[in-house]
Amino acid sequence: MKKIGFIGAYDKTDFILYIAKILVEMGKKVILIDSTLTQKAKYIIPVIKPSKSYVTEFEGIDIAVGFENIEGIKQYLALPKMAELSYDFALIDLDTVQGIKNYEIESFERNYFVTSFDLYSIKKGLESISGLTSPIHATKILFSKEALKEEDDYLNFLSLGSKIIWDEERIYLPFEVGDQTVIYNNQRVSKIKFKKLSNQYKEGLIYVASKILEEKDTNDLRKTFKKIERGV
Repeated sequence: MKKIGFIGAYDKTDFILYIAKILVEMGKKVILIDSTLTQKAKYIIPVIKPSKSYVTEFEGIDIAVGFENIEGIKQYLALPKMAELSYDFALIDLDTVQGIKNYEIESFERNYFVTSFDLYSIKKGLESISGLTSPIHATKILFSKEALKEEDDYLNFLSLGSKIIWDEERIYLPFEVGDQTVIYNNQRVSKIKFKKLSNQYKEGLIYVASKILEEKDTNDLRKTFKKIERGV
C-alpha cells in the first residue's frame, strides 16, 4: 500500500476525495483517511451510524474518520497486528503535528503541501510540520488565482529552518468561485461529479492523479476521466 500525504491547514478534503474517485475509476483500491482536527469528511460523506471512529464506503472509496494511526484502522477492521491494509493507495489528510507523527509521514511514498496564500493557511500549515525530526520531500499545491513568484518566495521564507524539502515542481490551481459552487452542490446530493468544474481544476486533479499513479502517458487516465465526467 502506497501512502500519499496531503499536508496543511487549507480545506482540502474535497480535493483529495475527487482524486480518490479518479484512482478508483482507474481500477485502484483506495482509502481516504481524514486525520484533521475538523474531520470534515464526517460531515460531507453520508454514513448511517456515525461514531467516534469508523470506516465507511462512498462511491467506491473507503473513508476512515477519527483514527489516530494506521493501527487503529487495522483494529477496527479486525485485522491481525502484522497484517497490511489491502489497498493500493492510502490518501491521508493531515493538519497537525501529532497526526503527522502518528502516521509516520517519513515513510510516505509522496507528500503534497496544500495551501492558499492567506496567512492562516500558510502559517497553520507550516506549524503542522514543525515537529518533523527527519527531512521529507513535498510538492506544493498552491490555490491561487495567479502564479506569483512573490507568494512562492514568501512561503519559502516562512518555511526556512523546517525539515521540509520542497520539490522543484509546483502545482498551481486557480480555484474559482464556480468550482466551489459545484463542489457544494455535489455535497448536498452526496455525489462526486466532475462535469461542471472548471478546466483548470479538472486538469489539476488529472495531473495529481497521474503523479500518484506514476503514469507518464496520461491517455488512459484522460479516457477514464472523460467517462466518469459523462457519468458512464
